Amino acid sequence: MNRYYYNVDFPKGHIALKSFNAEVIDEAGNSVPLHETYLHHWVVERYYTKTLNSSDSISGRNSGICQDEILGQFFGLGSEIRKTDTHIPDPYGIEIGNPADIPSGFEERWRINVHAIDTRSVEDRMGCTECRCDLYNVTEDGTGNPLRPDYKGGLLCCYDGTQCRMKQGFEGIKRTLYLKYTVKWVDMDSSVLPVKNYIFDITDGWKRSTNSTGINAEHSCQVEYDVESCNATGLADNGCIDTKRIILDMPFGGYVIYGVAHQHAGGSGSALYREDGQLLCSSLPVYGEGEEAGNEAGYIVGMSTCYPQPGTVKISKGETLIIDSNYSSIRNHTGLMGLFYILVADQLPKPMRT
Repeated sequence: MNRYYYNVDFPKGHIALKSFNAEVIDEAGNSVPLHETYLHHWVVERYYTKTLNSSDSISGRNSGICQDEILGQFFGLGSEIRKTDTHIPDPYGIEIGNPADIPSGFEERWRINVHAIDTRSVEDRMGCTECRCDLYNVTEDGTGNPLRPDYKGGLLCCYDGTQCRMKQGFEGIKRTLYLKYTVKWVDMDSSVLPVKNYIFDITDGWKRSTNSTGINAEHSCQVEYDVESCNATGLADNGCIDTKRIILDMPFGGYVIYGVAHQHAGGSGSALYREDGQLLCSSLPVYGEGEEAGNEAGYIVGMSTCYPQPGTVKISKGETLIIDSNYSSIRNHTGLMGLFYILVADQLPKPMRT
């Protein structure tokens, strides 16, 4: 399944978000392991709807930097959520519900997109999680448009209602699952310093030009990409690691207070650098080693996070940064992601008086 849930329960008022965590559970409240139901991703998005006509809505996306509504979520991870820290350190928080920011005649609401894949008794579990088109037996996307001949796998092949190929003779037992989520927040006041959300995408096709300003419209985030086997590419001597790199000019400035990457199985980490090679933040995967939920072998069950000391990582508007995303290329991969989330504050906390 891959669907949106609108107007979900969410904290109200002028507040500051401190964390958001989620996991898939069954009817008894038990955590569901990834080898049964793979949590491809979940994202939490804000939108504004007219008070008198809820069908009329506009986006309340994050601060960027992708085009249009692409990657506009405030929070969003996948299989790694159980062991990935989403806490925003004091005195910072994501400000929401500010009446001055809500368009006149509208109210603030929230929606969650959940993409979960039932992999019980499928032929190729990892192929299913990478949404390989041949395993889903689809030649059209969810809107009925034919797929490109070179499109081998990704979100266009595992849309809502599709079923990955199962082992012969297996009859699945229907069950009801839930996304359990926990939101933490504090009231917004002068003691809380607001942060802005930015998401970098390794597939962004942004190119510097003479009139470039780095604003959203100039970006072309594709969200997904494929990796060919190192045996097919003849690059086995590089250790069979595929590295994608993008160079971006920052359309914003401020102090980085949190960073984390999002990758799929096969990922070996992502990093953010200055143009001179100085490492600002790296985020590495944690792989499971067992069967139980939160420790599933072969899956990414966590990503390391960055919490720089306040003031130690400052980005200047117009500065050039580099993002790397690394994956194993021992075998082919489809529908991979290489996202990098950062939270940026305009100001630092005032020194404590002694």
